[in-house]
Amino acid sequence: MLHIEGLAAAYGQSQALTDVTFGLEAGEVVTLLGRNGMGKTTTIRAIMGLLGSVGGRVTAGSLRFGETALIGLAPHVIARQGIGLVPEGRQIFPTLSVEENLVATARPGRWNLEAVYALFPRLRERSGNAGRNLSGGEQQMLAIGRALMTNPRLLILDEATEGLAPLVRAEIWSVLGRLKAEGQAILLIDKNLSAVMQLANRHVIIERGRTVWTGDSAALAAAPELREQYLHI
Repeated sequence: MLHIEGLAAAYGQSQALTDVTFGLEAGEVVTLLGRNGMGKTTTIRAIMGLLGSVGGRVTAGSLRFGETALIGLAPHVIARQGIGLVPEGRQIFPTLSVEENLVATARPGRWNLEAVYALFPRLRERSGNAGRNLSGGEQQMLAIGRALMTNPRLLILDEATEGLAPLVRAEIWSVLGRLKAEGQAILLIDKNLSAVMQLANRHVIIERGRTVWTGDSAALAAAPELREQYLHI
């Protein structure tokens, strides 16, 4: 489904990625792991065509989603290929209501208002509230619901539970587990190693802009030296 080979990217003269290589197949959950500043979010921006908006550019490599080459495509064109993004910092529309946020980018498919409200009942309760009046946890639910309303083949979450209260984090992990069970492909960044190891099929560790390890949760659990070296766990 998603295939990245030798991806390199830069911000001005500063090289942010040098050799990111990994893939993700339909129905898989794959995590991007690594310390802060190692290139995880830059990888997501490259996938979504968003590097240009922050002064960056892809300098080498290939990036394909299915049969479509993504490099050089506009973000809205990439999204229409079937990729939904829950961005770092949520980035909901603050002056729009919950319902307006959800329908703003909706596309036909299984995920509609009723389906999202069933997944996140709190959003139904606050459907008329402006996005800026929601708690952080509610905003994250809204960001996930908004991405699902595009009916994506691949759902990408950048920092899925960062800064959320424990009960809200647990709810988000439960939802992601349900989505996985239903066959939703997910690419995920999160610092909660124990949670992602329970959820994901495979993990990709990025260090200084390059892929240094890939493997499943059992292999990662059996390698404490790897976690210490690259994740500081």
